[in-house]
Amino acid sequence: MCTQKLLPITTAINPRELGGFTGFNNRKIKMHCLLRTGNLSKMSQEDRLFLKNYGVVKIIDLRSKSESFAHPDPQIDDVQNIFLPLSSEEGTLGGENDLNQGAKLYNENPHAAFKMMCDHYRDHVIEAHDQETVRQVLKILSETDEGAVIFHCTEGKYRTVFVALFVLYILGVDLEVIRQDYLASNEILTEYRAARDKEFQEAGKGLTFRANMRVLSSASDSLFDTILLTIEKEYGDLETYVRDVLNATSELEDKLRELYLEK
Repeated sequence: MCTQKLLPITTAINPRELGGFTGFNNRKIKMHCLLRTGNLSKMSQEDRLFLKNYGVVKIIDLRSKSESFAHPDPQIDDVQNIFLPLSSEEGTLGGENDLNQGAKLYNENPHAAFKMMCDHYRDHVIEAHDQETVRQVLKILSETDEGAVIFHCTEGKYRTVFVALFVLYILGVDLEVIRQDYLASNEILTEYRAARDKEFQEAGKGLTFRANMRVLSSASDSLFDTILLTIEKEYGDLETYVRDVLNATSELEDKLRELYLEK
């Protein structure tokens, strides 16, 4: 059973605590250590203070350079901001640049966004840049002896889940629990997606376009499976990928488990 632990902040999207999940040797992930969220750029001073008091010491921004520049992460005293884009591509799925580039397809083919999402997840698995980003996240986590680390993208659903998959897997969380944690974004983002759809409708966008936009702001089993199927096809299995591609040595795994799992 996957139980979500939403952080009590109102000015950041999809803010979650990953503590409490059962991992390696039936040990639970520690609280106040691993957080996943969406965009943090609109955070109130009150919510920034909450994160500081919660123990946050590092914020890892997985967004592209253009996204990060346009909507920078908050500067919080004693909190390190780390820019580490998952993809070498610019923009975000469903962002302004992407909408301009894919406008024709989004208006004509209701499945265009789904195909594009599948392609992006395959790229994340096989592209050297994306692999290196995950390696760097694991390294940062292994070097954080105290305090909490946030890793995030725009909606806390797409790039964030790709990183969360490997972090949680190394910590020994059951793959089905990881899947359900990913799918939980659908319920958490319900109001956000409804408001976004209303804006598109009021702007005169047709149902085909809006269907594509809903896909871009939703989680699905098929997309999660795209990651796993690509790994299986190209590398054999998830364990091999983590060990041989992400270079997660037994020493690194032991260090992460020591830091983030209860005794």
